[in-house]
Amino acid sequence: MTGSIIAIGAGIALLCGVGAGIGIGIATGKAVDAIARQPEASGKIQTALLLGCALSEATAIYGLIGAILIIFMVR
Repeated sequence: MTGSIIAIGAGIALLCGVGAGIGIGIATGKAVDAIARQPEASGKIQTALLLGCALSEATAIYGLIGAILIIFMVR
């Protein structure tokens, strides 16, 4: 019984990875659109995109760490 509850908790913790993937996809699409409109601003757009993607990916990693902690520490 407790094993299935732990698995459900870990699965819920990993759902933040879905949000991060969607967010990175939307941000990349908007950045490509912005570069297509203003090619001379591509350096600043790329910098902002990479910073945003790194922060978004960090939330996914926090969710992964949370899921691992739930699996191995809650017993």
